[in-house]
Amino acid sequence: MADPTLSRRHLFQASAGLAAALIPASAQAKARLGDDGLYTEDWYVDSFLDLPEDFAAARGKGRGFALQWSQRGCIYCKELHSAYFADPAIETPIREAFDIVHLDLFGAREVTFLDGARLTEKALGQRERIRATPTFQFFAEVDGKPKEVARMPGLLPRPEFSALFRYVAEGAYAREPFDAWLGKQGKG
Repeated sequence: MADPTLSRRHLFQASAGLAAALIPASAQAKARLGDDGLYTEDWYVDSFLDLPEDFAAARGKGRGFALQWSQRGCIYCKELHSAYFADPAIETPIREAFDIVHLDLFGAREVTFLDGARLTEKALGQRERIRATPTFQFFAEVDGKPKEVARMPGLLPRPEFSALFRYVAEGAYAREPFDAWLGKQGKG
């Protein structure tokens, strides 16, 4: 028999799914500039900032998990969302394969990190040594625990940007470094 209790995540996902079904496909996948001055995607995870929960949800759906760090006024963050993710050849495969949680490098929201630590976004960014934006941190389960398996510090050129997401999605990080893998791919 199914568990009759609903978590806040299930309730939110159900309402978001209903809303998405009512919006024409051509109106979906739009970058937006939030009140906080950060660009984000409407398909990013609406997170309660409990990253172990978000990671487990992504794994339960067979998807990759990443954090995207940005900051107000970041010209490369704007380019990421207005140019890179506006290109369906880049956006579609990433959207289909990854759950991405968006964090503010200077934010004050409390985040429960994958190791259980509870910190503000700013303190977490410092602890994780995030130095440039946008930065993507990619996580996978390694030896039964979430572990960072790749990082994109800053905005790579489009072919390498897309390739890094494929590298993580394919699990190639377990076999060889990104540069070696990329050389074998013909750069995308």
